[in-house]
Amino acid sequence: MQKETEIKLRVSRETLAALREHPLLKKRNKSGWERRELTNQYFDTPERDLAKAKVALRLRRDGEEVIQTLKTRGQSVAGLSERNEYDWHLAKAKLDVKKLDGECWPEALAELDKKTLKPIFTTDFVRERAEIAWGRGKAKVVIEAALDLGFVIAGKQKEEICELELELREGDPSALLELAAELAEKLALMPCDISKAERGYRLFDANSYSLSLPAPQLSAEMPLDDAFAALGWHLLASSQRLAEQYRFNGHWRLLQDWVAQLTELRALLGSLGQAAPRQSTSELRSALDALLEDWRPLVHAGQEDEDVRKAAPEQFLEELEDVRWGLFSLNTSRWLLARSWTAERTTRGNRQGAAQLQNWLPRLLAEEATSLQLGRYQQQPEDLAEQLPRIERIQAWLHLARGVLELPELDRLFGEMNKLAQLAETDISDEVLEARVQQALTVFQSRAWKTLLRL
Repeated sequence: MQKETEIKLRVSRETLAALREHPLLKKRNKSGWERRELTNQYFDTPERDLAKAKVALRLRRDGEEVIQTLKTRGQSVAGLSERNEYDWHLAKAKLDVKKLDGECWPEALAELDKKTLKPIFTTDFVRERAEIAWGRGKAKVVIEAALDLGFVIAGKQKEEICELELELREGDPSALLELAAELAEKLALMPCDISKAERGYRLFDANSYSLSLPAPQLSAEMPLDDAFAALGWHLLASSQRLAEQYRFNGHWRLLQDWVAQLTELRALLGSLGQAAPRQSTSELRSALDALLEDWRPLVHAGQEDEDVRKAAPEQFLEELEDVRWGLFSLNTSRWLLARSWTAERTTRGNRQGAAQLQNWLPRLLAEEATSLQLGRYQQQPEDLAEQLPRIERIQAWLHLARGVLELPELDRLFGEMNKLAQLAETDISDEVLEARVQQALTVFQSRAWKTLLRL
């Protein structure tokens, strides 16, 4: 068994060609590119039991070699994946189910009749592979770079494979993100943790690619730094999966959810105070603001305009063909991995970062609720939009840390705050102004809001 740590980056054919000649890879590539044709047959039961258990089983022909591989459930965070991989070299291209036993076979599949395993789809592609090595401080880094071009084929359906895979052979996992980010400065690279196997299953069922990642398990005793890191990784990974699926099928709801994830991440960044000094979040906030400045108005307009919704998938493809999204994703991953917001903090900032969530969060929400001055906006509803960032900061924590908060009727408050946020974004009319007044009053009179003001 070996542990596989890699990052997958979706690219265009033009970018794939440019990577082959990229100066950074040329400089660190001492042996040139090795070209191989790989044919892969994936197996599962008719009921897709392996897919349900997050297991991939394949036979690969690589030249004269035949390799049977089992990949088990692993973890994937924002495009950087880690999972166990078992390989067996076989004498002929026939699945050997006797190898699928012992520690490699998941307990969840212990009762599975392996005779029901059948071929279900293929992934056939040309791989150009090179060993990229360099010194990183006192440590050596070795990464296998693979340029893959081919197709996933399931019955009469197929999807192109065009991607860069970077797999860690030696060194720290952060080196994968570092190399990818350097390449992404001039080339459009889209971090994407969908495997070739998942693409095959998606051709059978477009909804098989899971978008609902497990929510981070926050606890009342968790330090703020740990809670923010967990939420940041979750929002980034979710936004990447939504981007991949929207690119695939163009369903409008996915674009709305993508913008919502980025909005929550921006709100969290703005809520940390001295725990995340502004200088440490400046580049990330600027990148998020630029994305949201372009996409929030479009999503807002698309709620009422079908032509906007129809045009959006093509506009999103143009976004992905630019370097912006990939560079933002990779730099945010590096920032989270290094916990860069903790660098050069004051003593007070360190205390805030170490504070337990149950102590820090109620104080934050009480301060934000008081500063929102809902009474004022019952008198001046035309100015409510200026408070949208504060409303979104409150909303983000009510949504993402609801299990830590002890507030009466919290779900009701969350729903009413959603309505207030929507009204703050809506163009002003007499009807909207009246609705803002009434909604501000509804929130102000709620039990949960009154409790917040007393915290």
